[in-house]
Amino acid sequence: MGEELTDSTSSETYDSIDGHLIHDVSFVEVERPISNDTNDTGAKPRKSLEIPHSLPTEDGLARIVTITNQKGGVGKTTSVINIATHLAIRGARVLVVDCDAQGNCASGLGIDKSKTNITTKDVILTPSISIQARHATAVEGLHLIVGDHNLVGVEESLAAQLGRERRLVEALAPLRPHYDLILIDTAPSMSIVSINALTASDGILIPVQTEYLALEGVALLMGTIQEVRRLLNHSLGVDAVIMTMHAPTLLNTQVAGHLREIFGDLVLEPPIRRNIRLAESPSQGVPIQFHAPQSHGGEDYSRLSSELEALWFPGGIRNE
Repeated sequence: MGEELTDSTSSETYDSIDGHLIHDVSFVEVERPISNDTNDTGAKPRKSLEIPHSLPTEDGLARIVTITNQKGGVGKTTSVINIATHLAIRGARVLVVDCDAQGNCASGLGIDKSKTNITTKDVILTPSISIQARHATAVEGLHLIVGDHNLVGVEESLAAQLGRERRLVEALAPLRPHYDLILIDTAPSMSIVSINALTASDGILIPVQTEYLALEGVALLMGTIQEVRRLLNHSLGVDAVIMTMHAPTLLNTQVAGHLREIFGDLVLEPPIRRNIRLAESPSQGVPIQFHAPQSHGGEDYSRLSSELEALWFPGGIRNE
């Protein structure tokens, strides 16, 4: 079956390599202070995207907002947990719907997934049980519909059913009068579950890591939004873009500048800085507001959530 392969290069040959030609290489990341003039990136002006803006919510109904990006690891779940917590502390009635099979919203809010009987999968398959699916959290006024690994099988279960993209619309309809805000966390893939979330939503919140590869996920998402608007939800629009995992480096500052050029006033400030306390808080089962409110992560999410409060509740949060 051909000639046998042999190693014709002896160990002596390797030993003869001149050792002084081999050098260790180290890379140093130079941090620079974040200046106010972060728009000056040195890049050529970019053409603005045609991004649909969202419409106001009907009076008496919760605003439904999906937090999504087709790239993973950009801080979607962290943003859902901490924005929801801040607004609940401020007096809003908030429901979080976890549409990610990882189910990390439960862990971040101190809920044991193994003890839940009804999950997001059950709600999508049987919308009439949504009222029984809610779980109270340690934050007063904040409830959660738990997501878990069973969401992976939803696509197959819905494959032959009509109206499968509107199951979440049906499930959330009886809940909307009882909340001020419904936040939906999604997986980075654009599955039937994510399409359900976009179909049910009034607006979209897009977290973007301030690194160049994260911009690719945004480009994919814009195409998906246009398709959902055309076929399923004509009023779907973008509420805001938030910058996550930000660091005071030249690269991060340049990407932040590009985002401001592309999305204009849809970009909300401040960027969420990288912070070890944010990474620690899920392991404690509490949001950053309870774990380390004075940390950079706690301060950034507090300021960002205040901006979102003004956007979503221009007349103030109602208290009943």
